[in-house]
Amino acid sequence: MSDETTNAPTDGLWSRLRLIEGQPLAARADAYSGLHDELSRRLESGARIDQRDTPGPR
Repeated sequence: MSDETTNAPTDGLWSRLRLIEGQPLAARADAYSGLHDELSRRLESGARIDQRDTPGPR
């Protein structure tokens, strides 16, 4: 197995990136911007969930 297949995310990110790369430059910029926004929202929501799960100082 190659490094490319063993490190590939299972959520379809590589497929999505390949699709974006095949688009014209203007569409590619918009697609990357949308992907950035989506990933940022996912990271932020995960951070809020993690903060609720950890006990605070008493």
